[in-house]
Amino acid sequence: MPAEQEVREPTPVDRAERTQPVRRAVAIAALAVAGVLTLLGLLLVIGAFTEDRAIESNTGRADAEVLSVGFNRTLVRFQTPDGADHTPGVGVLYPELLEEGQVVRVEYDQRNPDLVRVAGRGATLTVLPVSTTVLIGWVVAGGLVYWLRRQGPLRIRPLWQRPIRV
Repeated sequence: MPAEQEVREPTPVDRAERTQPVRRAVAIAALAVAGVLTLLGLLLVIGAFTEDRAIESNTGRADAEVLSVGFNRTLVRFQTPDGADHTPGVGVLYPELLEEGQVVRVEYDQRNPDLVRVAGRGATLTVLPVSTTVLIGWVVAGGLVYWLRRQGPLRIRPLWQRPIRV
């Protein structure tokens, strides 16, 4: 009869070595998601300031009726001095606290009446929510990476320190 082999219980070091590739991939994914979130937030703020600059360079003003308020857009209808009615398909910029049926003062780009915002509101309103979202994203990613590192070494090397395989 063959001798019975002793079954050894895995040690915490063995577990850390076995799960190291998965933990490394999760850490890299978390940092990548936080980085993409940061990039998107930056583009959102830049876009808001760019649209505001376009409106301010050729401003038209009108009273607009709020047609619908939804999660992704708020539709308004207003009339330009030439008598044309406009209902921008993308909605109005900075629509906080608007209600259906309400009449609000809006500012629009006279060259592109579909670019419209609520009068008195601007791109600075986007800075706080975007920065808070980015901060929360980095706190979550950082906490996850910290927790994964506490489970054992991750051995993440920067790209420039990795060997080139041909």
